[in-house]
Amino acid sequence: MTKFKFTQRVAAAMIATAALVAPAQADVDMSGKTIEWTIPFSETGGSAKWANFFAPLLSEALPGNPTVVVKFMPGAGSTKGANWFQEQTNGDGTVMFGSSGSTQFPYLLGDPRVRYEYNDWEPVMATGTGGVAYLNAEAGAKFDGSANNLQDMTFIYGNQGATRLDLIPALAWKMLGMNVEHVLGIKGRGDGRKMFESGEATIDYQTSSGYLKGSMELVEAGKAVPMMSWGSLAADGSIVRDPTFPDMPTFKEVCEATDGCETSGPEWDAWKAFFVAGFPSQKIAFLPAGTDQEIVDTFANAFAKIRARDDFAEISAARLGKYPMYVGEGAEAALATAITVDDTAKDFVVNWLKDDFGVSLN
Repeated sequence: MTKFKFTQRVAAAMIATAALVAPAQADVDMSGKTIEWTIPFSETGGSAKWANFFAPLLSEALPGNPTVVVKFMPGAGSTKGANWFQEQTNGDGTVMFGSSGSTQFPYLLGDPRVRYEYNDWEPVMATGTGGVAYLNAEAGAKFDGSANNLQDMTFIYGNQGATRLDLIPALAWKMLGMNVEHVLGIKGRGDGRKMFESGEATIDYQTSSGYLKGSMELVEAGKAVPMMSWGSLAADGSIVRDPTFPDMPTFKEVCEATDGCETSGPEWDAWKAFFVAGFPSQKIAFLPAGTDQEIVDTFANAFAKIRARDDFAEISAARLGKYPMYVGEGAEAALATAITVDDTAKDFVVNWLKDDFGVSLN
């Protein structure tokens, strides 16, 4: 099967899963319980904004209206929290976990710090997202829709880790011929934005929720200039403009306008494969392995109830962006897409990480 056909099949599957419904209502009462939803990043990033958006809605939608508390466990680019969740055996619905592409990528790449297995967990909800790269005012004044005028500059970027979701911007900037120095080890993208705000970093990227509720203020103040979104995946497998940022060029468009950047070949295929794994089903809510199916169904139904709210499209677009939400079987299908990358793309990224970052995963 060609890479195009593979991507097209994945895109069609992602769109199809958005229509899958949740199970029939289970008979579970969660009155008086407190649900701790752990996010493996700092409280300033996109995952925090995602969980904080859904937490009160989930409390309202679950039977008995339990309290839902979002907790944060940053460290090791999110593998600390994921490894902790792998050991959780409390299957009564009071323990939840929120995964992100930065948790998925180390798993896909065989990062030695990974001691978790996605296939053990119970996905109950997944959402897609996008991402936006932006420049400081000095570089933004030179940006003309291509990176040609940026190639003689040196940029500083706060990076969560070479094997995390940050490999998407890192590889994109390399393909554009930009010189970006990576400060590794920040605990979340919100911390990267803080570096940018203080002037310690001169280029940044945020997932859509982080951009909408944090970086947009910098743009409005003239301190940041949007460069590009990563785009969105169309049903035919092509990269199109992100529906949340329709007036912003995609990385593909900027690449096509930049001398020496190609939207075909091994680099592009690898970038696109990891984009597909990291963004169309980027954030996933899980219950621990061994959770009673009745409780799994109860949570899936609660998220389905949230999605069915008359005001959901409006409030989620304002906070998270315009992306699909998957529940029940749809969440399971979204997870399968998120943890699947073909071997050719994986091998390319493993070799690139070794050459550019000194990270050995073999």
